[in-house]
Amino acid sequence: MFDGETGPANQLRLDPLTGRWVVVSTRRAARPTAFVVRSAQVQEDTSRPCPFCPGHEEASPPALETYGPTGSWLVRVVPNLYPAFSGDEPFVVTNRGPVFTQASAGGIHEVLILSPEHDVSWSGLSNEQVGLVMAALRDRIEEHSQHPTLRYSQAIVNSGREAGASVEHPHGQLLGMSFVPRELAEEQARFARFAESCLLCTTVEAEEAEGHRVIYADSRSVVICPFWSATPYEMLIVPRDHTPHLYRSPTEDLVSIGLALKATLHQLSDVVGDVAYNIVFHSAPYRVNDPYHWHVHVWPKATTRAGFEMGTGVAINIVNPEQAAEQLRVAVPAG
Repeated sequence: MFDGETGPANQLRLDPLTGRWVVVSTRRAARPTAFVVRSAQVQEDTSRPCPFCPGHEEASPPALETYGPTGSWLVRVVPNLYPAFSGDEPFVVTNRGPVFTQASAGGIHEVLILSPEHDVSWSGLSNEQVGLVMAALRDRIEEHSQHPTLRYSQAIVNSGREAGASVEHPHGQLLGMSFVPRELAEEQARFARFAESCLLCTTVEAEEAEGHRVIYADSRSVVICPFWSATPYEMLIVPRDHTPHLYRSPTEDLVSIGLALKATLHQLSDVVGDVAYNIVFHSAPYRVNDPYHWHVHVWPKATTRAGFEMGTGVAINIVNPEQAAEQLRVAVPAG
């Protein structure tokens, strides 16, 4: 059994979801300015009204979905004004030379506005609001899945400039695409090769048995700082029910995952401070029922990637996940 306090200062750990090695090097946390503080300002130009605040709906294309009372909204989904993917073109690869390969970037790119409140984050949403956000994620991904040329949807929330946000107002993005990106393909392959049962079902069972890295658990979801954490305070949120597709999960599971995110992000802020982070939802490609188990990654931007990480693809984590879990552990209310 690993003891996070007395274990070696430098280790290599294998991420079973991607097959990549991670360096855990706790001594590097002692370097000056080892941790990154969130920038105070996300937007370059703050003189213009926020396009996502109530009363400025005309600044965005007409809503695709709204959630909330008649005449107002609590959650809103709009097309992205600057889409990375657009149009109904199928995925067709063209070779234009010995090393020049391209394909059409057809698809859908949407903005999910998490709340009418400008200065709130996921951790500050009400429980009702969390449920609406998760319902919107489910509904939009299900809608994407009906498009015959699309194969996969990526849902993300970038919080803070260091995490890639360009608008302060809390929002996420939904990108439906005509191909399966490499990260998902690698995870699919790892699930298929896992010799036991489900890779994440086994992870949850093993982590709960050890107890070192579990930071939140209720009857429907578990949050851990994974053994192979590549960044300080990384979190993995897993529904207990084995389901490949987020949009086919029971409502109770979706709400539980959303509330687990709320509780653990609040704890992250208390422990680390106002750090930027990415939330990434991984779900199986639409028409795939391989042994996949949908889940959520949270990657705080507490450190920066330098030349070694970019040149090798090997991450260096300066906070071991056992220590991170001890700091982040959340008491879950009974019932």
